[in-house]
Amino acid sequence: MKSVPLNAYTRSKTRRAGAKSLRTSGRIPAVIYGRQRVTQNLEIVAKELGDLIHHSVSENLLVDLSVKDDDRPKRLALLQEVQHHALSGKTLHVDFHEISADEKVTVMVPVEATGEAAGVKTSGGVLEHVLFKVKVRGLPADIPELITVDVSHLEIGQAIHIGDIKPLPGTEILGDKHITVIAVAAPRAEEVEAVAAETPLAAGDVEMIKEKKEEGEEEAPAKGAAKAPAKGAEKAPAKGAEKGAEKAPAKAPEKGAEKKAEKPARK
Repeated sequence: MKSVPLNAYTRSKTRRAGAKSLRTSGRIPAVIYGRQRVTQNLEIVAKELGDLIHHSVSENLLVDLSVKDDDRPKRLALLQEVQHHALSGKTLHVDFHEISADEKVTVMVPVEATGEAAGVKTSGGVLEHVLFKVKVRGLPADIPELITVDVSHLEIGQAIHIGDIKPLPGTEILGDKHITVIAVAAPRAEEVEAVAAETPLAAGDVEMIKEKKEEGEEEAPAKGAAKAPAKGAEKAPAKGAEKGAEKAPAKAPEKGAEKKAEKPARK
């Protein structure tokens, strides 16, 4: 990794209000820390840092800091972390890790896929980028800014793991060698069909469905049989029988009997 020059200034404004006024003036609050000295507050020009990041392949930068008005004006540091605004994307804060040229460091290096996977090109597979960064350890000058991985040979079901990536001379890639970095998966429709074919319906499930249907078939006639007699057999005969038996027969005998009984009494 080649070092690039960057100017920095000692920072007196701290806390939230100080950082806000600093950003308004076109500068970014920063800190630098390392084994050689305590953490120090710095500030850098936003445009200068933006130009460096814009012209680099990643935010992994090795910088030669020139700190003005400081007892140690020259520092070699790694751009450890860059904090961005969630909506605007503007840089809010920067962390520098001071190192020495002969000191081995561990850096998270981005991984980029190159080429078109055979499984994607010929079989309609899907390229899945599982791990976007890997840990690389080595001297600052030997650590790459970006790791490129050729995926053109990958068929469906094949993958590239951490152990498959060849490190640059003088460096080593840390982590479990079996962790997948990039893989080619089957198309989504084929995956659903394969899962459905591998998990057939159990015999118990079929029986349960049949039982539910049989219960439904038995309930339907029962409801129809209960409603028909209730409306036709109970209501109609009951009303007709009560009106005909109570009102008509009761009135006729009473009137005839009273008149016949009265006539002999008057004679």
